[in-house]
Formats: sequence, C-alpha cells, structure tokens
Amino acid sequence: MVTSANLIKQENMIQYIELAKFILKNGTWKPNRTNYKALSFFGYQMRFDLSKNLFPLITTKKMFFKGIVHELLWFIKGDTNIKYLVDHNVHIWDNWVFQKYQKSQFYQNETLPEFQAKIKNDSQFAQKFGNLGPIYGKQWRNFNNIDQLKNIIDEIKKNPFSRRLVVNAWNPVEIMNMALPPCHVMFQFYVNNKQQISLSMYQRSADLFLGVPFNIASYSLLLLMVAKECNLKPLEFVHFFGDIHLYENHIKQIEIQIKRKPLPLPYIWLNPSIKSIFDYQAKDIKLKNYQSHGLLKGKIAV
Repeated sequence: MVTSANLIKQENMIQYIELAKFILKNGTWKPNRTNYKALSFFGYQMRFDLSKNLFPLITTKKMFFKGIVHELLWFIKGDTNIKYLVDHNVHIWDNWVFQKYQKSQFYQNETLPEFQAKIKNDSQFAQKFGNLGPIYGKQWRNFNNIDQLKNIIDEIKKNPFSRRLVVNAWNPVEIMNMALPPCHVMFQFYVNNKQQISLSMYQRSADLFLGVPFNIASYSLLLLMVAKECNLKPLEFVHFFGDIHLYENHIKQIEIQIKRKPLPLPYIWLNPSIKSIFDYQAKDIKLKNYQSHGLLKGKIAV
C-alpha cells in the first residue's frame, strides 16, 4: 500500500499518473467476467487534498463533469432507473440495462441507440426496462428500510467524532438482483478536532482508465456537499482500492495520458442557498477554471 509519505503533491494529480505507471509495471494479466483481459493489482491507496479549494478532476484527459454531477445526484435521490440520466444525455449506465433487456423475451432486435430513444421518449417503457435493480442509490437511501445517507448526515451534525459514520452499498441479500454489483462498496466520514471532515471510500473493483477518474471526482464532490451542509471544512478524500485493473483495450489511451503534463486544478462552486444535499440540482453545482488535455475515448468493458 502506498503511504502518504510516498505520495506526490495532490495539487497536480500526478499521483493518478503514477498509479497508471505502477499498474503497467506491476500488474499481472488476469481473466475476468468481461471479454477483455486486464492488468490487475491488489491493494493501493491515494489521498486528495481538498482543503485548498482545488478539485481533483483529472486534467490529462477531458472529463465528462456533467455526467459525474448527474450520476451523483441520481445516487443521492435513491434512483436506480436510467431514465433520469438518459433525459440529461448521460449514458454511462445504458449498456448494463440494455444487456439485461437483450436477454428478455421483449427484445425486438433494437440497437442501443434505439433502446436509448425508447427510454427517453416512452415513460412506460423506461419504467419497465430502465431499472438496474437495487444498486447504489437504493442502498444509500433504503438499505433494508434504513436511509443510510440521511442518518449519517444527521449523525455528523450530532456526533461528529463518531467512528461509525459509514455507508455500505454491498447488500448480500440483494446482490443477485443488481445489474452490476457495487464496485465502490463502502464509504466513511471522519471529522477531526479542527472542524475538518474527510471521506474515505473502499473500491473492490476499479477500472483504472474509465472508472477511477470518475470515482475520484464523484466522492470528492460528495465530500464538499456534506461538508457544506454540516458547516465543516473539507480536508481529504482517501481512495482505497482492492482489485485495480487496466483493460487491454485501454492501454494505448493510458500510454498517451501518462505522457501528458497535468494542468492546474479547477474548483467547485456550490450554490450557497442550498442547505441540504437532497435539494441540489445540477445547476447548483458548477466547475470553475477547468483546463484539460484532449478527450481520450475507450470502450467500456461490460
């Protein structure tokens, strides 16, 4: 595991590039449930400093920040149907729902774009075929009838030094009904005696090229939102990995990315009139001063 003493300065996101180099050098080829082999390594840690009003959004490729915001708001709402995402032109979950639909007796040889159009334009179709099962949002807001996220925020306000500020997405009872079992399975808040709040997240399975940059930004944004509501100062997002892997069809893109010099980090504006994380809309969250290198595309391994 990488310790804080060995980490590169968080401000320039070099540590993500160092992680990519590390996986290329130390990862071992391993089969998996997808059609692509992956270079895999087990056990790693990164830390991102959010105390300086800088947001850890990858700059060595252009990031889809709109998708990050809408997905997080979707989780927070407890939603598990892709219609909200599709309506906002966010398609990061479409493949898993489409794959499920293709296996059903109702599949009529639609293409993915045709399926997406039906989700967008036909509410009844979306209601029937757009659900991913009890994934993240369901578990955050209704884990066996417990609203974990609301309870944790209430507990931070009442008992900030608690060591039980944990939200768990891994519900063994409902795993079989999920289109994809949770990859980021648990997160925990930590408040120190300086009124600073940190967030750690354990990710059992991490797609280095496509998923990890998204996850870093999503949980950092969640930390900022909770810190604001609880009147605390954001400190660190700590990212723990189990199986972190680089798919064979993403190696060329990563090799381009690691040759690029990280650019200065942006910052986040949160609407000061919003008092609860449950009241945010996308318009209340804005990315400021984001600079990046060009887009690098990669096919998702479903």
